[in-house]
Amino acid sequence: MVQTHGPHMTQRRLLLFKWLMVFLPVGTITLGHSLIEHSGGGTHSPPTIAAILPVTLLGLALTYIFVETLFRVLRRLQAEALVREQDIQTMHAVMQERERLSRELHDGVAQLVADLLVRLDTIKDLVEANRPEEAETELEHLHGVAGEIYQYIGESITGLRSNVMERGLVRVLQDYLEQFEERHQIATSLRTDDAADQLAPLAALQLFRLIQEALTNVRKHAAAHQATVTLTSDGPDQLTVVIVDDGQGFIPGTQPNGKARSLGQTSMRERVEALGGTFRVTSQPGSGTQVTATIPIPRTRRENRHAALATPPG
Repeated sequence: MVQTHGPHMTQRRLLLFKWLMVFLPVGTITLGHSLIEHSGGGTHSPPTIAAILPVTLLGLALTYIFVETLFRVLRRLQAEALVREQDIQTMHAVMQERERLSRELHDGVAQLVADLLVRLDTIKDLVEANRPEEAETELEHLHGVAGEIYQYIGESITGLRSNVMERGLVRVLQDYLEQFEERHQIATSLRTDDAADQLAPLAALQLFRLIQEALTNVRKHAAAHQATVTLTSDGPDQLTVVIVDDGQGFIPGTQPNGKARSLGQTSMRERVEALGGTFRVTSQPGSGTQVTATIPIPRTRRENRHAALATPPG
């Protein structure tokens, strides 16, 4: 009910202020003139301090009440604007997640299912040709593809259940890295400081997706034994995220098979640039890979609201 009638009530108050700004100065002057003449007994003698002081105090009181009420409405409008901005950012984040899931399904699960169907046809042809040994080899490959699909879907479900905006980035990352290590037998560690807790919820969610995609690349392409995720503050208003693995590495800008860089790297870069940061991948064949993202630390919703309500210094 408050949200439904709030804008209408605000418009009525602004209309009231409009007419108050028209009549209040004139009314105050007229009232003051009348009080001064009344205190002077209707004579033309100059007004005394005793006559002027009450009028001045009354004018100041009326002006203060008017200005204070006006500023309350303006602060309320500013707070409503901040809430609307947060809602818009939330909708934008939802749309980005839908696009991410679409890319992951196309680049991951869809291709794996296509590979699975091809191998099934190959196995059928080998069985019909009475070539059991080759069919058994294809079955082993088929088992690996099915396992890859299972892992891919498991990671997607884990990402959707992460609940970063409620539990916080550090806690969710700790749980995710533990599951990642257990599922893929890749030793992982997390190093962080208080800067990660200063991120706004939507920025924290984007950062979690970035780390998730980087570790997915580690699992799929790096052949690594261990990976480290580090979140450290770089000054009072900047956060640096580094994901390092000891895998086989590659030439930046290409995949090991020479194709253009994966959609995963493109998606990570887009996430970082959407947060106003910079993204870099450093790698050499045989020397592992380092993914580095530097992003500004935006103020949280509470800090934004406090800044909007506070009086600027100076």
